[in-house]
Amino acid sequence: MNVHLSLTPVISLIAGILILVVPSLLNYIVAIYLIIIGVVGLLGATGHL
Repeated sequence: MNVHLSLTPVISLIAGILILVVPSLLNYIVAIYLIIIGVVGLLGATGHL
């Protein structure tokens, strides 16, 4: 059985849980999330991922 997990939903889930547990980290979590999604998007667009 092949299980394929995309990176974006996993990161979103972790970020959501962290925001629920530690709301004061919201700004940092959003910033890190956006940076990671941007890097993944750029790497995915060039085909090096």
